[in-house]
Amino acid sequence: MNTSLRFGKRHERKLILLLCAIAALRVFIFSAAFPFFNNVDEQAHLDLVMKYARGDVPRDLGHYSSESANYISLYGTPEYFTPPQQFKANHFPPPNWRLPAEQLEDVLNKTSGWWQANENHESGEPPLYYTIAGLWLNLGRLFGIADGWLLYWVRFLNVFVAATLVWVGFAAAKLVFPDNQFIRLNVPLLLAIWPQTVFYSIQSDSLSPICFGIAFIGLIKLLEAERPSLLLAIWTGFALAATCLAKTTNIALLFVVPIALIFKFRNLSERRTLRPLLLSVAALIGSVAVPIALWFAWNVHTFGDLTATASKLDFLGWTRKPLSNWWPHPIFTLHGLKEFWPDLMASFWRGEFVWHGTRLACQATDAFYWISSTVAILLTPISLIWRRSKLIPFQRQSLWLALSSFVVLVLLLAVLSIAFDFGLCVYPSREHPYFTSGRLISAAAVPFFLLYSYALQRVLSWIPMQWPRIILLGGIVLFIVLSQSVVNSRAFWSHYNLFHLSQSLLRSLPMWSRSVIVLSSSH
Repeated sequence: MNTSLRFGKRHERKLILLLCAIAALRVFIFSAAFPFFNNVDEQAHLDLVMKYARGDVPRDLGHYSSESANYISLYGTPEYFTPPQQFKANHFPPPNWRLPAEQLEDVLNKTSGWWQANENHESGEPPLYYTIAGLWLNLGRLFGIADGWLLYWVRFLNVFVAATLVWVGFAAAKLVFPDNQFIRLNVPLLLAIWPQTVFYSIQSDSLSPICFGIAFIGLIKLLEAERPSLLLAIWTGFALAATCLAKTTNIALLFVVPIALIFKFRNLSERRTLRPLLLSVAALIGSVAVPIALWFAWNVHTFGDLTATASKLDFLGWTRKPLSNWWPHPIFTLHGLKEFWPDLMASFWRGEFVWHGTRLACQATDAFYWISSTVAILLTPISLIWRRSKLIPFQRQSLWLALSSFVVLVLLLAVLSIAFDFGLCVYPSREHPYFTSGRLISAAAVPFFLLYSYALQRVLSWIPMQWPRIILLGGIVLFIVLSQSVVNSRAFWSHYNLFHLSQSLLRSLPMWSRSVIVLSSSH
């Protein structure tokens, strides 16, 4: 057994690199298969990427730029929201880029004008993703990438994000369970096949798992180190700040920091070494506080409130409810909880895309996602409380920290569901007043899959023989991969995606329309 384990460790890094490549290839294929623009506000995010690429940082909601409006008009598809039966001959019309010049000009004038007349409600979102994606877009232009390929070039930034996330997950698992090869390999394996559709879209949420994954590693390194260095404290603080600067809702993860510090102080109080820790704690807090304080100051100066969300709430028609009106919310009923929790967990795993107006989902797969996640989340604290489990204190504290990271984001979505009257908004709505967007808790992906892998190992340990465990684990992986492929396979037949774009764009797109986009990009 020891020989095989040593053999496995020698080739472990090669296996992880292979999983990184698998994650990158998966994201590349599905990003190319899905056309523009999806139901998760991809138009708004593209507009911000193009504005940041020009150095045009929003100071209010603002309107869609002429550049992004032209791209949206030219490369958008009706396939996400509309079934083909609503069109003549029960077929979708050809993509706009295939239209004759005289028809295309009229379509672009009407559609582009409509988008430019609308405000971008995502303008107050934190700047990290849009800055990075804007630089990436400019790099693509430097390489001569233009037209529809430029849109996919921005999406393909997530190829590197997905691959890096696998490595971050491996680093976290190896740090907490250095002698447990199952968990060390299972965490990056699950991250490599994680079917979250946020990675197939131009979307700021895609950075959240990496940023907090790195921050989580820093926090557990802080727990492990006898005397945490200033460098460790500083880069952990910057990773936490980056998490908040990637998505506003990630601010809730700052509540995990006091939990980590409580564990650390409790560990060191017996050794009377609290004083050397204080400088590292101050560096950690300062590294978190300074970037966030600068962002808050910018928001107050430009948007008039700390998080730049007031104008977005007005745009969406949401109003804050008084505390006295929180309790009658349906989430406090069994029926409401059954709507909120399964939808949230299924969305966390497979994303939120719709196709032809219906959710891209499978009932059996969704049931597996939320039931297995519930078992993992309930089993982990039971195992941690049960002292007979073979865990050292550092591992217990790390798992508690992982559980806290996930729970705090779920609680935030529950509070947001309760705190607002959603007016005439479609989602969330008065009829379905729940935030069930799993991408909003995706920042805790690395901690969650660490918990999930630990719980899975506990469940498999009840099976006495080795080969049934291998078959069961392989069956789970195969089930996730196949279900993802089947559910998303409809997008491959779209005449609006990259595969069809690469075949016909050059010969179908009039030269003058390419010039319009290039000219608008230069202003």
